[in-house]
Amino acid sequence: MILEAALLHIRTGESVAFEAAFLQAQAILSSMPGYLSHELQRCLERDGHFLLLVRWDNVAAHEEGFRKSSQYQDWKKLLHHFYDPFPTVLHYELVQGNSIGI
Repeated sequence: MILEAALLHIRTGESVAFEAAFLQAQAILSSMPGYLSHELQRCLERDGHFLLLVRWDNVAAHEEGFRKSSQYQDWKKLLHHFYDPFPTVLHYELVQGNSIGI
């Protein structure tokens, strides 16, 4: 399992519209092969800042499967115009023996 992390900076005054669009877009995300789960977190200190975390089976499920799918074009139409600047997306793997349940 890998964790995709994207820091999203939303254009000033468009957070409410972004959240509404994300409600639609998450159906696209969750339908993809290799998708496990996701969460969108809103920053408390900075208006318009969000953290998107997506769990995938592997990096290829995200980079090859999702990003090269026809559904990704719908995702882009729904969300990409909100970003300023465009987010950096990184992938992480769990350090073994370093997990504590919540």
